[in-house]
Amino acid sequence: MQSVSLEFRTADLALLGVIPPGFFAKYEEVELLETLRLERGWRLQLLRVRRRGPLRTASELERESRRIRALYGLESFELVERRPRTRDYIVLVRQKNPERLGRWLALAGGGISPTAPFRITEEKVVASFHGEEAALRRVLRRLDREEFPYRVLRAAGHPYVGDRAAESLTALQTQMVRRAWVLGYYAVPRRITLTRLARQTGRSAPALGKILRRAEGRLIVRWLAAEGGVPDPEPGGAPVGEP
Repeated sequence: MQSVSLEFRTADLALLGVIPPGFFAKYEEVELLETLRLERGWRLQLLRVRRRGPLRTASELERESRRIRALYGLESFELVERRPRTRDYIVLVRQKNPERLGRWLALAGGGISPTAPFRITEEKVVASFHGEEAALRRVLRRLDREEFPYRVLRAAGHPYVGDRAAESLTALQTQMVRRAWVLGYYAVPRRITLTRLARQTGRSAPALGKILRRAEGRLIVRWLAAEGGVPDPEPGGAPVGEP
């Protein structure tokens, strides 16, 4: 597997249709937090969007939902969280892919996915992808043939994000822990409850709680091992690394 971080000019992606015209008149930056589904024709993503001025209220956004969808070409739009102190919205959006982007995704054949860091400002875009090396090379060769300007910032044989401890987690645990972190479940004070987080994942609160606890147990074992020893489990208790 391979990961690569590329830099594009925001104006080029706007011409491609990825960024709506006039978007940065109201917003400072967009950060991709997680891609939940990526198809040739559409994508479902969790985004952090920083506004230039004060945030609208949740009720104002709900009333303007239809206009927002039409203005930015969204099939669906859901406010997950408002962060007034930093002027950020956390939103879940489903958006159609422009035709050219769809062709590049088809060329990748499902072999790559967006990952962090993935941040868009008015001037530039830092876009990172992780996946099969052959798929990444196919897409980069197509960008070169089409003379679409980009610059390689970083290429490596492992994902940019996450530490080595994450290797001990299952794919599901990694996904749920990452989303819990992004949405503020581990913040102090906590920004989202387990019940609300569960609704965002399509699971019940008890089921999600078990996934997170098992993941946390595995990470703690890795940390304790690195510090010089792992204590025995409590009598009658299951090993914390148990799936």
